[in-house]
Amino acid sequence: MTKKRYFFWNIVFVIVALSTVASAQNQPPEGFKESDLIKVLQSDASKGDKAITCKRLAIYGTAESVPVVAPLLSDKELSSWARITLEAIPGPAADAALRDAAVDLEGRLLVGVINSIGVRRDVKAVEILAKKLNDADVNVATAAAVALGHIGGQKAAKALTESLTDAQGEVRSASAEGCIMCAEQFMAQNETAEAVKLYDTVRQAKVSDQKHLEAIRGAILARGSSGIPLLIEQLHSADKKRLGIGLRTARELGGRAVTEVLADELPRLSAERRPLLLLALADRKDSAVLATVLEAAQSSQKDLRITAITILIRLGDVSCVPVLLEAATEGDAQLEKAAVETLVRLSGKDIDADLLARLGKSRGKLRRVLIELAGQRQIGGALPAVVSSLEDTDADIRIAAVETVAIIGQDQQTADLVQMLLETSNSGERDVIRKALRAVCGRGGTRCIEHLRPLTQSSDNELQIMGLRALAIIGGPDALASVETAIAGGNAPVQDEAVRILSTWPNNWPEDSEAGQALLKLATSSEKVPHQVLGLRGCLQYIRGNKNLGNEQKVAKVKQLLPHIKRPEEKHQAIAILEQSPSVNTLDLLTTLAEDPATIEESYSAMVKIASQDVEGVSKDRRRQVLQTVTENSKNDETKQRADKALSGIK
Repeated sequence: MTKKRYFFWNIVFVIVALSTVASAQNQPPEGFKESDLIKVLQSDASKGDKAITCKRLAIYGTAESVPVVAPLLSDKELSSWARITLEAIPGPAADAALRDAAVDLEGRLLVGVINSIGVRRDVKAVEILAKKLNDADVNVATAAAVALGHIGGQKAAKALTESLTDAQGEVRSASAEGCIMCAEQFMAQNETAEAVKLYDTVRQAKVSDQKHLEAIRGAILARGSSGIPLLIEQLHSADKKRLGIGLRTARELGGRAVTEVLADELPRLSAERRPLLLLALADRKDSAVLATVLEAAQSSQKDLRITAITILIRLGDVSCVPVLLEAATEGDAQLEKAAVETLVRLSGKDIDADLLARLGKSRGKLRRVLIELAGQRQIGGALPAVVSSLEDTDADIRIAAVETVAIIGQDQQTADLVQMLLETSNSGERDVIRKALRAVCGRGGTRCIEHLRPLTQSSDNELQIMGLRALAIIGGPDALASVETAIAGGNAPVQDEAVRILSTWPNNWPEDSEAGQALLKLATSSEKVPHQVLGLRGCLQYIRGNKNLGNEQKVAKVKQLLPHIKRPEEKHQAIAILEQSPSVNTLDLLTTLAEDPATIEESYSAMVKIASQDVEGVSKDRRRQVLQTVTENSKNDETKQRADKALSGIK
């Protein structure tokens, strides 16, 4: 490794180390003086130590440090560290040191010093930097141009303007950048006339497109409302980049007059550009924009209408409702989707009130749309009108009403939905009603049970099953009793579905002990094997999830079911329960389950977990015996290792 590379990596290591230690460790030692750091720089200390010292002086240094730091600007390895210090030290001394170095240095070191002068914005350095614009070293000249841009002012602007005319290539581009930076400073100081001059100079110069675009934007903004013609020119330009800068500036140039002119210009643009300008107008946050957007929402140009309708999500108010409803009922799918989405997302109770007032006297497609909006906006006051539409002769309106009832309906609507199910045989309509019924029952709970009886007592198997599924959502003893009645009945399809519902009783269990008893009865007494299996699975799931059962109780219930557990699938469930239920009888049951080749390794793994614990009533000898059995018989290396480790831990 070369010395230079060694030094580089040494410095990198130092930087990383300094950045990761606690901030307190970066503080100077007690009794610290700036003079102590100065002595380090004057000594024969390593360059790594001097680099760290410069870093500290950037925080603690004063003008007293400048004479010692300045000579390091000519040191190839320490120059950047010295510049960090001088950039930070306040006062004219640091400026003077950098100016002196700019006269004496060359190449890369000079570029660095010029950059530091730019950071400090030293006005006294303008003359020096202006001369450097003609330096034979392109890097020096470009650095000088950018530094002059940072400094700004009349003298810097004059030097950069001359360079923009005379220089070539990279230097001209850097001079253009410097001019734009100077112009931005003039703008900040409200010297707009000077800014306009500079921006126009760059616009007319032979520089890159990017610099032209930056200058165009600046020239428009600097002119204020007088820049509107130049802005309009960009909006009509065949160059897409100029169009882009025009759209950007259209968002930035302030004033109501600008908004009005841009709105007037909208129809004069090509069709594909109108939506782009409309979006720019919407971003101006000017109240005058709303009228323009509403007009565009009613235009004959479809993509412009959709853009306007989408914008109304942000800008719209209750005055937009008629226009949006018109678009939502026109018959064009894309317009309808955009309008409905906007109506859903518009905020304000006045929007709800307006839609509700229109619903009562609406007809046809408008009524359907208003019903859908009542649901999506959850307008509770619309429920009476929605319920009355459940009997509408228009199927689309009926379906919309059902879907809205699913969102805002209460337990009283259970009877309405049940009646609809009883009166229709259309499978599509039944499916929509079924979904709504489940949603309403989920909210209404036990208050809905009485309304479901016409379904659960129906001779139509499909309707009876719908009723049972709704009951499962409600849960509770009354719902459970109805499901048990269906299981006891002789109708096979309904009975099978009732068993499936019970096996995954979704609401009140595992807290509902009655569900557990029903599942146990099904698992141990049913005459149909599929019913036994489903009951057994449900019962095991009930045992596992019941937080009211202690470990001993869970193990006892598994033991009660064990004679009925024949298949590996249910044995897996039993093992999962036992593994989480350490008790005096757990190991015995797991030993029994390990007799089945299909579950032996899973049982062994659970046995290791239980035997690794101190379980009340289980002796150490019993634990050792179990672990030894696993060690000798398991084919799973991981399980054997766990068993060996557990054995060694039993003292």
